[in-house]
Amino acid sequence: MSAKDLTKEAPTSPRVRIGGYAILARALDKGRADIAGNVGSYHFDCPLDNYLFGFKGVSGADVKKLLEGGASTEEVAAWLDANGTPKSAAEIAEWSDGVESARPYDIEDKKEWFIGVCAEAGVDPATSTLFDYLEADDKISFVS
Repeated sequence: MSAKDLTKEAPTSPRVRIGGYAILARALDKGRADIAGNVGSYHFDCPLDNYLFGFKGVSGADVKKLLEGGASTEEVAAWLDANGTPKSAAEIAEWSDGVESARPYDIEDKKEWFIGVCAEAGVDPATSTLFDYLEADDKISFVS
């Protein structure tokens, strides 16, 4: 399984859903890049990845072992379905919809942080979701 070189391109948008899971494709890009030694400024098993891992009751270390063994993205999604805390397709969809619409600006202990990072990425924190910010930040990281 080849890894994206995250020193040259951004990981997949957190909006892309694999097996219904938001964040998964992005987390796996970062995990594979970490294993390959080209993760750049990104981090696998970070707080964003742990939204997903926590929802499913698995650890980043478990997912990394799968990646080290060459598991495909679809195989990891199937593993998530079979391991950790059981979730129905409806629960996965509801969770993914919720995390995709999350607005740190509306969370008192995250608001100041979000205002600062949004300023760096050039997006309005009052109208942006976490995913809006991540996508904008990815774009400015790789401007030629």
